[in-house]
Order: sequence, then C-alpha cells, then structure tokens
Amino acid sequence: MSAPAGAKSSPETESIMRAPGLAALLSLLLPTAPIAAREALPDGMVYLRDVDGSIVQDMRYAGPDNFVGRPLPGYGAGECVLRREVAQALARVQAELARQQLNLKVYDCYRPRRAVAAMARWANDGAAADAGKRFYPALEKRTLFASGYIAAQSAHSTGTAIDLTLVKLPAAPAAAFDPAARYGACTGPAAQRAPDSSLDMGTGFDCFDARSHTASNAISSEQKRARATLLAAMRQHGFKNYFREWWHFTYSVPDARSYDVPIGPRR
Repeated sequence: MSAPAGAKSSPETESIMRAPGLAALLSLLLPTAPIAAREALPDGMVYLRDVDGSIVQDMRYAGPDNFVGRPLPGYGAGECVLRREVAQALARVQAELARQQLNLKVYDCYRPRRAVAAMARWANDGAAADAGKRFYPALEKRTLFASGYIAAQSAHSTGTAIDLTLVKLPAAPAAAFDPAARYGACTGPAAQRAPDSSLDMGTGFDCFDARSHTASNAISSEQKRARATLLAAMRQHGFKNYFREWWHFTYSVPDARSYDVPIGPRR
C-alpha cells in the first residue's frame, strides 16, 4: 500500500530503500509498464476464442506444417487474433453454416509483420526446395513472389484478413502431422496430402498453384460446390475473397493499422 499523497517517508523507510542491491531486486520482481504493454494485444484486437470458441483453429504458422517448414517469427502461440469487428462477422458466418451442419476452421488470422518478412526472406534465399515443395509442386520457389502468392506486405498484419476452410459437423480432429513423413503434393488426392479434417476443396491450404484459384475449372464438381458454399457464406457477411486463393478472405475496416506485435498465449 502506498503512502498518502504528501506524506513523508520515515528515516527507517529511506534507509531500507537505500540498501545495496534492493533496487535491482525490485526491478526483477515488479514488471515494468513497457513489458506489460508489449504483451498486450493492440487496441481493437481480440482472440477469436473470446468471440466464438466453436470455430476450429489449426494455426499453421505456429507449427511446422507450412511451406517454410517451421514456426514463423511472432507466432508464440497457436491462437487466432483478429480485429473485433472481423471476429464478430466471422461468428455470424459460423452461425449460418451451423444450420448446414458445417463449421469454420481457420488456418491463419493476424500475422505479425516479422512473419511476413520471414516469408519474403525464405522465398528469396536461393536455397534448394525441400519438403515444402509439396506446397508449390509446379512452380520454382524463386517465382512465388512474382506469381502473387507471397507479398512484402499483408492485410493479415492488420487483423482484417483470414485464411480458412470448412469442416463437417460434428467436427472431427485431424490426424497428427508428422514432420518426418513424405506427404503428397497439395494438388494431389486429399488422402495423400498432409492430414486435414476439412472438406476437400480441390487443393490443400497454401497450395501455390492455379488449381487454388477460387474459380478454377481443374477440380471436381463436388470440390467446386464446397468452395461455392464457403464463398457464399463469407460474402453474405461482408468478406471479400482473393481470387488466387480459395481460402483467403478480407473484411473492410477503415484505417486498419498494420502491427508487428507477437502473438502470445491467451490469458
């Protein structure tokens, strides 16, 4: 408890505060304001679980099941973070899809700028293709930037973009991802790709290929219907699709700022 305003410290108190090493000890025990601020979400951002906990989360950049093959910088927790109004709109999509016995599953939400920069460095590092080649089976790694699949800036960093898909209800968990396994190309049959509990949309998530274009005709009628269902539900609630990626949607928020705040565990 602090002393009343204007009160003077006693000689005994002043002596204690001058004790050698005490200031250093207190600095370790008492977190400073700047540290606490760095751990907080930016104003207007929320954890999706706090808005709608029924939406499945499979946050790919917080683990190894992505084209880089490792967790990206800034993903300290596998949690979806979005602008509050975006999360609320997504909850409305979820409620509508539930009437069709379908459920949303998100792959990526807010993406710190440091993660965007890491993707760009990876695309231009000149290293040979590795296990991540399954994400771009028909392209060279060095062409992904020019092809429009990787960018120097991303709407994800504003918390207004989201990557997602559909799963059938009741939602069943996917088999565990095995980093040592040799999974098939993202354009191949669903059973040969990395494990995923979602509807078959014709390609896997983050598949850098023309078949991932939302209106692609190189997929089956059933796969087209699955994409159309997702697209219609998202559009009805204000989301806009990126034509090269059936999974990528943005929601318009005026003057949305870009951030580099890392994603920490939800408290």
